[in-house]
Amino acid sequence: MVAQVLKRDNILPAIQFAAFVGIAFVAPFFHNQFITGPIVNATLFISTALLGTQAGIMVGLMPSVIALSVGTLPAPLAPMVPYIMLSNTILVVVFGLLSKKYFTAVVSSSVLKFIFLYATSYLVVGLLQNKQLAESVAVMMSWPQLITALAGGLLAYSFLKFRKS
Repeated sequence: MVAQVLKRDNILPAIQFAAFVGIAFVAPFFHNQFITGPIVNATLFISTALLGTQAGIMVGLMPSVIALSVGTLPAPLAPMVPYIMLSNTILVVVFGLLSKKYFTAVVSSSVLKFIFLYATSYLVVGLLQNKQLAESVAVMMSWPQLITALAGGLLAYSFLKFRKS
């Protein structure tokens, strides 16, 4: 098993995976949804395009936990973390399934992620006692999710196109 991990064919994908996990880990430290979101979504699109759906899903599990731990996602929103992880999985799976048509894949996966997060945020918002925080959550999990996912798709496209040249 160790010999297989060290095979030459596995080194580049392992390095790429580690880099994508690292980017997903660091992005929430920007403490700004409009910076963090496109970076994380681009990382999900790129890791899926280069390494496959399974790798993209694995990368997508980390950012929400980090965002919660560094305060980008307020502590009362901890119940949203599983939904954010699922939304990242939806983004990756739909993108992976439709990836032969890049922009169709980006738009479809971004819209589905947005719909899922927007709908599930109402479950969490209903549980919050602080109405000001509830309003903030409702906004955070609505249109910015769609914008940051689409922006991430454009960033990923630029990266992937530059990488081919």
